[in-house]
Amino acid sequence: MGNAGVLASSNYRSNRRTIVLLHGWRNSATSDFNTVLIPAFLAAEDVNIIVVDWSAGASSLSYRLVIANTIASGRAVADFISWINQQTQASLVQYHIVGHGFGGHQAGIIGRNLGGQVAYITGLDPALLGWVNNINRFQPQDGRYTEVIHTNYGINGYLGDLAQVDFYPNGGISMPGCDSHACDHARSFFYFAESLVSGGFTGRQCINYYAAVLGMCDVLPGRLQMGGLRPKFGSAGVYLLETNAAPPFSKG
Repeated sequence: MGNAGVLASSNYRSNRRTIVLLHGWRNSATSDFNTVLIPAFLAAEDVNIIVVDWSAGASSLSYRLVIANTIASGRAVADFISWINQQTQASLVQYHIVGHGFGGHQAGIIGRNLGGQVAYITGLDPALLGWVNNINRFQPQDGRYTEVIHTNYGINGYLGDLAQVDFYPNGGISMPGCDSHACDHARSFFYFAESLVSGGFTGRQCINYYAAVLGMCDVLPGRLQMGGLRPKFGSAGVYLLETNAAPPFSKG
């Protein structure tokens, strides 16, 4: 931040959408989250991608320290985005912020510090530990459209709804083809990556998240596709869908 020459010499173009990627706890810029999502975004659209490497702050075994670092990093990234926009006249409506685990909450913190004007914020199984009743957790109005994909609800992932739209694939706890909670947690970004390239993942609207977790969502007529490139402005609610155990994960 503050080096306009470096920005000018980069591949950044203000007329493209900008994707901001935020890894989770004890991960880094080279973790699966980024190696899965970067090629998916680039295959789907010509976009700018900013990879936030906050691994120094995410590496502690103390979740209290990692939460503090999540908040501090989120504020710093918001300042960085503001600086980019001042330099290039880009707009927040061109941004899509995506975070996994602790990075999911950081995505919301960035949006909040930018006045809730970021077009699209996606939380991929935002973390549970330390975030219940934490005022800094992901919130529905952190962006103009906010969406959360829950794949390890109540274990690694947050216990309850967080966004304008919350998806609970396979009930949101255990994912087909997984034999560990780490795998369940990671499925959120694998599903999201596939949605960018090929769409699918049509969810059925649920009365609430209890119904989604129990797989009882056959009353309401609403249907909505999970993930995808573009924000679904005006959408709201809780949705359930089923996936395959291996790629392609979407059942349509």
